[in-house]
Amino acid sequence: MTRWSTLNVYSEASNRETASSLTEALVIHAPHDLRLDPAPLPQPGPDEVRVDMAWGGICGSDLHYFAHGGVGASVLHAPMVLGHEVSGTVSAMGRDVTDLAVGQAVAIHPARPCGHCPECTRGRRNLCRNMQFLGSAARDPHTDGGFRRAMIVRATQLHPLPPGLDLRRACLAEPLSVALHAIARAGDVRGRSVMVQGSGPIGLLLVAGLAHHGAERIVATDLEGFPLQCADRLGADACYNTRHATVEEEFDIVFEATGVPAALPGAITHTRRGGMLVQVGMFPPGDVAVPVAQIISRELDFRGTFRFDTEFDAALALLAERPEIADILVTQQFPMRDFATAFAIAPDRRQAAKVLLSLSA
Repeated sequence: MTRWSTLNVYSEASNRETASSLTEALVIHAPHDLRLDPAPLPQPGPDEVRVDMAWGGICGSDLHYFAHGGVGASVLHAPMVLGHEVSGTVSAMGRDVTDLAVGQAVAIHPARPCGHCPECTRGRRNLCRNMQFLGSAARDPHTDGGFRRAMIVRATQLHPLPPGLDLRRACLAEPLSVALHAIARAGDVRGRSVMVQGSGPIGLLLVAGLAHHGAERIVATDLEGFPLQCADRLGADACYNTRHATVEEEFDIVFEATGVPAALPGAITHTRRGGMLVQVGMFPPGDVAVPVAQIISRELDFRGTFRFDTEFDAALALLAERPEIADILVTQQFPMRDFATAFAIAPDRRQAAKVLLSLSA
C-alpha cells in the first residue's frame, strides 16, 4: 500500500477516529491539480510537537510543482502537501519536549538532515544526502509540507520567535535564510561592490541582506519594473530594467539569482577580473552551456550555494530588527481556502513579490 493510499484509507475511516485526528491540507496531485484535502493529524511522539499553523509563503518551488509537477529532478510520484515557508503556534508536545511551551509562537526550519552522512558529520548539514525537506518530492515517499491547518514536527525544527517578531513576518525566515547563506558563501561583503542579477523574492532578500552586511554599492537588475521598485526600497543603490537598459559596470561580487542559463554569460561579464560569482538561482536539470574559458581567463571564483543551515536564527533576528523587509516583500495575502487565486497571482512579477497564505483561514 502506498503512502497516499494509506492516507486515503485513513480518511475514509475517519468516522472511527476522533475529530482531532484529521486536519486540512493543501495537496498537489498533478500539474494544475491543487486541492484542499483531509490529512491525518496523529498525536505527537515523544520528541515531537503539534503546531497550529498560522502563515505560509508561496515559494518558487511550490509554483514549479503546481505548473510542472516537479522541480528539476524532484518529480511528483504521489500527491504531496506543499509549503516550507511556515510559522505557527505550539498546541501540544511529546513527553520528552521540555524547552517549548503550549501557546509559544514558532517558525519551522523545514530541513531535517540525517546527522550521520559524510556531509552532516563535517558540518555541512544543508548538503545532507539523506535530507528530508518539507514540501519536497526529492525522496520517496515524498516529504509533506506545511500548508495545512496543523501538523506534527520534530521539536528540533522549531525556533521560538525573538521579541517583536510576529508570526506573519516570521514565515519569511526560510527564504531570508537562503539569501543569508548565499551571502556567507561570498565571504565578507563590507565595502564591496555587488550586483544581484534577478530581483525575485530571493534576489530581493539578497539586496536586504547585503545592505545589512555593509556592502558599499548594491545594483539590482530584472526584466520587470515592479520588483526593482521593491529592490530600491530594500536598499539597492541602483536598479536596472535590463529589458530596456544595459549595465556597464563590473562588480567585486555578482549573485546570479535568475536560474536562467542564458543569463549566466552576462553574470560572468559583470564580475570583475579576480572577482566572485555566486550562483543562487537553480538551473534546470541536465547540461547547461557555461563559458568556462571566461571563468578561467578572468580568474573568477564561481561558487554554488544551496539552501541554508544555522542562518535560520540569524534570519529571525534580522526580521525582528528590520520588520520593513517583510512588509516590503509581502505584496499579497489570502486565506488558504483562496489558494487558487493566490497561486494565479504569485508568478506574476508585474504585481507580486511574496504571496502569503493564512493557514488558519
